Amino acid sequence: MSGALVQGVAADGFVDRHIGTTPPEQRAMLDLLGHDSVESLVRAAVPDAISALPLPSSVLPEPVGEQEALAELRTLASRNRVNRSMIGLGYYGTVTPSVIQRNVLENPSWYTAYTPYQPEISQGRLEALINFQTMVSELTGLTTANASMLDESTAVVEGMLLARRASKSASNRFVVDADALPQTKALLAGRARAVGIELVEVSLAAAEPASLPESFGVFVQYPGASGRVWDPAPVVDAVHAVGGLAVVAADLLALTLLTAPGEFGADVAVGTSQRFGVPMGFGGPHAGYMAVRTGLERQLPGRLVGVSQDAVGNPAYRLSLQTREQHIRREKATSNICTAQVLLAVMASMYAVYHGPWGLTHIARRTHQHATDLAAGAQAAGLALAADVFFDTVALAVPGRAHEIVAAAHERGYLLHAPDADTVSVAVDETTTREDLEAVGDLLGFAVPTGSTSPIPAGLERTSDFLTHPVFRTHRSETSMMRYLKHLADKDYALDRGMIPLGSCTMKLNAATEMAAVTWPEFAGIHPFAPAADVEGYLELIGQLEGWLAEVTGYDTVSLQPNAGSQGELAGLLAIRGYHLSRGDEARTVCLIPESAHGTNAASAVLAGLRVVVVACDAQGNVDLGDLRAKVASHADELAALMVTYPSTHGVYEHDIRDITDAVHDAGGQVYVDGANLNALLGYARFGEFGGDVSHLNLHKTFCIPHGGGGPGVGPVAAKAHLAPFLPGHPLAQQADRRTGAVQEAGERLAHAGVPVSAAPYGSPSILPISWAYVRMMGTRGLTDATGAAVLAANYVAARLREHYPVLYAGEGGLVAHECILDLRPLREATGVTVDDVAKRLIDYGFHAPTMSFPVAGTLMVEPTESEDLAELDRFVEAMIAIRAEADRVGAGEWAADESPLRGAPHTAESVIAGEWTAAYTREEAVYPVRSLVRSKYWPPVRRIDQAYGDRNLFCACPPVEAFA
Repeated sequence: MSGALVQGVAADGFVDRHIGTTPPEQRAMLDLLGHDSVESLVRAAVPDAISALPLPSSVLPEPVGEQEALAELRTLASRNRVNRSMIGLGYYGTVTPSVIQRNVLENPSWYTAYTPYQPEISQGRLEALINFQTMVSELTGLTTANASMLDESTAVVEGMLLARRASKSASNRFVVDADALPQTKALLAGRARAVGIELVEVSLAAAEPASLPESFGVFVQYPGASGRVWDPAPVVDAVHAVGGLAVVAADLLALTLLTAPGEFGADVAVGTSQRFGVPMGFGGPHAGYMAVRTGLERQLPGRLVGVSQDAVGNPAYRLSLQTREQHIRREKATSNICTAQVLLAVMASMYAVYHGPWGLTHIARRTHQHATDLAAGAQAAGLALAADVFFDTVALAVPGRAHEIVAAAHERGYLLHAPDADTVSVAVDETTTREDLEAVGDLLGFAVPTGSTSPIPAGLERTSDFLTHPVFRTHRSETSMMRYLKHLADKDYALDRGMIPLGSCTMKLNAATEMAAVTWPEFAGIHPFAPAADVEGYLELIGQLEGWLAEVTGYDTVSLQPNAGSQGELAGLLAIRGYHLSRGDEARTVCLIPESAHGTNAASAVLAGLRVVVVACDAQGNVDLGDLRAKVASHADELAALMVTYPSTHGVYEHDIRDITDAVHDAGGQVYVDGANLNALLGYARFGEFGGDVSHLNLHKTFCIPHGGGGPGVGPVAAKAHLAPFLPGHPLAQQADRRTGAVQEAGERLAHAGVPVSAAPYGSPSILPISWAYVRMMGTRGLTDATGAAVLAANYVAARLREHYPVLYAGEGGLVAHECILDLRPLREATGVTVDDVAKRLIDYGFHAPTMSFPVAGTLMVEPTESEDLAELDRFVEAMIAIRAEADRVGAGEWAADESPLRGAPHTAESVIAGEWTAAYTREEAVYPVRSLVRSKYWPPVRRIDQAYGDRNLFCACPPVEAFA
């Protein structure tokens, strides 16, 4: 830091372009706040006891410019070898239609949007997600699907947990298909152990249903990892007979040809939509899915989009049953999933929209025909098949030769799979060509015929229709598809329209250069279980990023495997639990969590097998140190951990943080520092230096991975060396040990051998180049400058709005961190105007609302980030002041609250031109409350949505076209 104003340091000014406020703008903001530099402002806010400023300039490499960063990424990409993958195991080659790649994946209107908690300005995303839900529901033959899961294996875990809570069986056993994917078995084992579930593995295809052990549920892989297709109906009937539930992981493409799980009695279907146009990307991100039968809708984890109506009765989409997002229930939660893979779910749904049922069936038939021809050639040459009935994967018996064949195939540019020394497995997909089949046949010594007869018996063939809604049967041409995607994007509000000042969510710039490498084939086209020799570039990038993150947080090691912040929390708590168990401290199961914490904290603790004890907060929003010490004392022998967010969830730098961490350590506990608010600390202090043992970070917040409308996210877990052995491992990882931060001796590496938390060894690697590029172009000083600019922006907004809305919490000198909480409760008491009214009225002013009623009901939490310029900050401040003036007019009796523009908000174009205007305010006051909107108006597509109506009338699939007439 220069000690004066934030200055760009990158070779071509990237820092200046990332940080929105210029030095002259910052000078004006500082004058308002009474500080002469950004550094003095942040030093005044951050407690001296934890300050690490200035960080050594050598913590990270010297920053480079955009072209240099892209050149380095090209060098890393060139060290990846993109072979033709025929491994399968849940990951397949697919073709992303160019119209979807250009208009969704590479379009900031889609990737910079936030979670659709403000549904009136999220109708495009919500329609795309309702398409996804309908697609999954109809393909699986079940009544309700959610808006996506993190990946297939974690979806199976969620299916197991759902079965346990919905089952009528008293058993604690869960039966697992021996033919399940290996990564899914590994996740099930670790997650079941944490919550006391006993797993029993059974070869279900060969089992006598009557001989199955009593259980609360059974898990079936359909088709199996070996490729086997069989009829699970007898097994499903058997588990139902003892009160259990059947969970089926089904391949969506195969379901165009095979009997749907719902049609043979499955209660829950799970899986992945990866092969619907989403590149393998070395493992992710991909949208998992979950669908359930009638009666289980309110047990679904994650997000569920439903149809409701707006204030004038028009159909409108919104998130249904939001209290069903289990993490909101804190320590009573049954899932910690609080996110989805929205961007990837949108891509998969649009793949189905573009291809329609006929196109999907054609792709499936061609894929299956290739597998059938390959199997016929093998059989003609005398090779035995491991499974006579299959969809896309052919397993061949090659006694003692499997690994030799896989190695020979690799030399020729093909990746096959050897589940054991005597079996080689070949999986075909949408991208497989006739030349590929002939190359594999030549390798194995046989010719591949054409037009072979399918082995799927009539009893397993699909006869029911699917994707019957017009949306899946209309957009055949690219012109039509392009216009449909544009139509949906125009309904939404994303960062490409204006500021999204969401507290706790850090909606900051996702620079185009950071995004560039995501679609490069060398990153997008890699199977997650490819040989280490093929992924040297990926492993180097991952190692560098893990090392950089360890260094800037003061930890010794980082795992990038968790593919969401909630999963990072879980991984950190599982590491703490594993550490205590390794020392014989089995009784240490209590996790202390402040009452202000994110809901996922408590939910993650429960799923890690810990018992939550809530710690009180004082009137200033800080952890009540007296209550903490009392709780520590009363649970000293059973204390496992404290979870604490820093800066606090209330947006304040707590000055007692060292006393807090010391008290926990003195009692033998570990300290988990939630890294959700790292954007207020990066460069000024390090978690690992003021008492943290482990933290999760949010790459989709502090490190610029876009929110994508609610996902993807990456939630890496960082830890001290003593917890490294318990961080997530993976049975199929290319390497077990990891690069450490600079605090370790040169060359030292730490092994991660804990239970996996994601299906792929490195979580969602294809989006890691985004954060890599951000850190590489910012450098130590640039990251520090970004933090300073974010804290400056938040304090500027707080200072300008304080006389209009009380700022609920502040630290030393009245300063906040990177966000501030505006208390609207006095406004409601005085005028009847609610926090909802203000949030919806902001839409009329051209803004996405701040975070509503979290962490305190009746408040707005504002986080402007470092990316916004002063003009946008002032536009927001002036909108909030104008809204306060409108509320005062209500309080003065000029308008009744129910007849005010605040209660009528948001206003659509139709609402001000159709029919006679009868409102107590003018049309101009409704839609042009400030003159600047006349030329740049964002028009919401619907009026205020009736949330209660949608919950009373739960409908979660595409509505009929007539509904919009």
